[in-house]
Amino acid sequence: QMHLEESGGGLVQPGGSLRLSCKVSGRSFTYYGMYWFREAPGRARESVAQWSGGSIWYADSVNGRFTITTDNDKNTVYLQMNNLKVEDTAVYYCNADGRGEGYWGKGTLVTVSS
Repeated sequence: QMHLEESGGGLVQPGGSLRLSCKVSGRSFTYYGMYWFREAPGRARESVAQWSGGSIWYADSVNGRFTITTDNDKNTVYLQMNNLKVEDTAVYYCNADGRGEGYWGKGTLVTVSS
């Protein structure tokens, strides 16, 4: 079993930055593809960033503004979010997928507003 816990969300003004953390426990995240999803009010959950064995992917909407990084020692995956926009407002979820298993955290709310 894996447990994922997101943190780092909050209220930020447009143009600001936040760093989200996904603390993984139970297993090493390195055996899984790690994803950041977000779900905005009234919209479907969407993937915004992916880390898989060092291969990284970003959605077009965040490419150039968001960066996914990892810390093996802390068993943690991060999402650095810069130049935030109002449309980035959402609950952000961490997901681990692999070995026939999938795990989700409970999410952290990011609100971008002036």
